[in-house]
Amino acid sequence: MRAEEESGFEPATGDGPSDPGQARERAASVRSAFAGLLQIRRLANGGRADPESVPAPWELHRPVRAVALALEAAALPASAVGPSGERTAKGYRVATGSSAGTVLVEWTGPPGSGAAYEEEGGLNRCAAALRELGWTALLYRGPRGRRFLEVEPSADARRPDGR
Repeated sequence: MRAEEESGFEPATGDGPSDPGQARERAASVRSAFAGLLQIRRLANGGRADPESVPAPWELHRPVRAVALALEAAALPASAVGPSGERTAKGYRVATGSSAGTVLVEWTGPPGSGAAYEEEGGLNRCAAALRELGWTALLYRGPRGRRFLEVEPSADARRPDGR
């Protein structure tokens, strides 16, 4: 069994199922996980003026999970997939980026959902939430004109002394 399964909580990456029936329980789990993340930052970044403002080493080793948790904690909607792999909900999707330590964030949804028309606004909200937490999020335009974010830890997070 993986550590994530043992913990009972996995942040929404946009590639999992949608389960609106347990929204209240999910919100409580997200709040608890995010509070834990901030506590890790306070402990790991204790020598910094604002230890909660940059990702902790734990996050640098699990950037997809850390970014997904940050977006879910910001109450942004995650996309979802059904049992056959079809998109069932519109929102962010988090995946491994093109280079080590980076994360790709897309705004996607089922055909006809309007996700393509909402992607710039949705991704700008994602970028704002991530920047508040010490991530660098750059908006790019990819194939067929679709936008995406390339996310990486801020330069401050990569310097252990915080200077």
